[in-house]
Amino acid sequence: MPSITSQYLARYRRLTGDRSDTLLPVTGAQRRFLLVRSLDPAGRPDVVPMFFAFPTGTIDPERLRAAASRLAARHTALRSRPTVLRGTPVLRVADPDVPVTGPALAPGESPTDALRRAVDTWEAQGPPLRLFLVPDEERQEELLAVVLDHAVCDGRSLARIVDELGTAYGEEATAPQSAAGGTETELTAYRDAVLRQLDAEERAETPEAAAYWAQRLHALHAHAPAPRPARVPEGARPSGAAQARLPAHDGGVSFPGLLDACRSAARELYGPDRTVPLGYPWGGRPAGAEPVVGCFLNTLVFPADTGRGTGHGPGGGAGPEATADAWWDDLDRADVPFDAVVTAARAAGSAWTGGLDGLLTVDDDSRRPPLVLSGVEGREVHIDGRPVRGPFAVSVTQGAEIRLRMVWDRAVLDDESAHRAFDALTDALRPPEHTVE
Repeated sequence: MPSITSQYLARYRRLTGDRSDTLLPVTGAQRRFLLVRSLDPAGRPDVVPMFFAFPTGTIDPERLRAAASRLAARHTALRSRPTVLRGTPVLRVADPDVPVTGPALAPGESPTDALRRAVDTWEAQGPPLRLFLVPDEERQEELLAVVLDHAVCDGRSLARIVDELGTAYGEEATAPQSAAGGTETELTAYRDAVLRQLDAEERAETPEAAAYWAQRLHALHAHAPAPRPARVPEGARPSGAAQARLPAHDGGVSFPGLLDACRSAARELYGPDRTVPLGYPWGGRPAGAEPVVGCFLNTLVFPADTGRGTGHGPGGGAGPEATADAWWDDLDRADVPFDAVVTAARAAGSAWTGGLDGLLTVDDDSRRPPLVLSGVEGREVHIDGRPVRGPFAVSVTQGAEIRLRMVWDRAVLDDESAHRAFDALTDALRPPEHTVE
C-alpha cells in the first residue's frame, strides 16, 4: 500500500500541473497544522506570537511595515498562504503583504488585553506574518506583537525572523523589497528543501517503522476530561499560566529528564497507571537543503506511562535512563510524519485519534537573538491568557538558568490541579541535594 507521503505527492502533482511556482507542496509538519485547523470548529490556525516592549517613540509603524514586507519578500514561506485545495494541503505563493495594525483599546481594556484580542481574532485567510502595535502610556512603552501562522515557521525559523526583521528595519525605507533573481533563487531553494523533506518522510514510512509506532503507542488514549466551558471561572481568561526559574546544574537537564518531569505533571493531572500522549517538536532541515525559513520540525509522540517513577522521591526508580533508551529508539523513526504515526497506532487497535494531552518545547536562550530596532533592544514579554491547543503545554528555556512555563486550558483543567502539576514538574527538575558525610 502506498505511504501517506507518496499518496500526498501524487495528489499534489495531479493538482498543480505546471503551476508549481504558485502552489507549493507542504511538509508532514505543515500537514498536521492544516489538519488541526480543519478539525477546529472555528477554523482557528495555530499561531506563534512573540511580544516585545520598546520605549515610547522607538517604532515608526510605516518603516516597520516596509521592513516586514521586505523580510517576507525574501522568504517564500512568509509570503505564502496555507490552504487546502481540492482536499490537498498546499502553500499558495502570494505577494508580500505584512500589515502593522494598531488595535484600538475598548473601554476598560489594557494594552495587553488589546494585543491578546488581536491575536485571538486572527483571520485564517490573511497573510501568514502580521504585526500589532499598541501604546502603553502608563509604562511609557509601546508593545509590539510579531505573529506568524505556525504552518509557515518552526522554532528554528523564529531566531532568524527576529534577527532579519531588525536588520530590515535598519535599512533605508526606499530599499527594494527583493531583487527578482534573489526571490526566484530562494523560492527554488525552499521548494527543494520541502521536496527533500518529503523524500525523507517517504523513505521513513516503512512497514517496520509502522509496526514500531503501533507497538509503542497502542495503549494511547486522550485522557483529558471533555471540555466543559462552564468550568472556566467567570471573568477569567481561557488559559492559566505558571512560571519558575531554577538554577542550571551539570550543563542543564537532558531531554529525557524533561520528558520524565512532564510525566510527573501528567501523573498529577490524570492519575497513576495511565498512558498519556505528550508531543514535542523534533527534527531539522533535510540533508543537503538550504537553511530556509519554514516549518520542518515533526511532532513526535512520547507515551508517558504515569505508573512509572521518575527516580526522584517515592515511587521513583525508572528515571531518565530508562526513558532515554526508548527515546533514542523513537528518534531513529523521527522522520515518520505525524499522520502516518496516528494511522499506525489506530491500525493496531488504539482508540487514539491524534489528540495530545500535553506539549513540550525546549529552547536554548543563546540561540534567540533580541529584536533590535534602530539600535534599541526590545524586552521580550509574555502575554498570558490566550486559548491553548490541548490541556497543558510546557516550555523550557535553558541557559544560565532553567526557565519553566506551563499554560493550561481552563475549560479542561482547574487551576488548583494545574498548579499541583506544575509543582510536580518543578520538583522533578530541581538539582538533587548532595549530602556531606
